[in-house]
Parts: sequence; structure tokens; C-alpha cells
Amino acid sequence: MITKTIGIDKIEVLENGVVQIRQVTKIIEDGAELSRSFHRWALSPGQNIADQDPRVQAICNAVWTPEIVAAFEANRQQQLNPIHQQA
Repeated sequence: MITKTIGIDKIEVLENGVVQIRQVTKIIEDGAELSRSFHRWALSPGQNIADQDPRVQAICNAVWTPEIVAAFEANRQQQLNPIHQQA
């Protein structure tokens, strides 16, 4: 019998509050793993997490304090609108 399992196997929090998720997909036949593949994505502080795994939601809710979200957004705005210095 061949089965396919999909699950979150890694959740990492970066210093700036970004949460990285790794999902693993395994194909198993008669107890032996035939293949394994990964899909990764990242969530930025303040991003909508309603469709995420409950464990991911719990980590985001714990890490994304108002201060972390504000600092992330301020840094993002600074990168989008750099101040040009005159030579």
C-alpha cells in the first residue's frame, strides 16, 4: 500500500520576527519511504495567519508583539524609501 503524508516539520523564528516554515511530503510504500520533498515559505510580522497550521499560528502570536511588528514595518518602509544622500 502506498501512502502520502504531509506535515510541518520545521518552524524557525528569525531575529527580525520573520517565521520560516518547512513542510515535508513523504511517499511511503509498505513502511518504506520512497521519497521525501520539502516546501518552504516565510511569514512576516503582522501578516494574516488565519490559514496557517495551528502550531504556526501559536508561534506567530507569541513572537509578534506590537513592538516586533512595528520594528519590522519601520525597517521595511526604510528599505522601500531609502534616503538619498548628496555627494
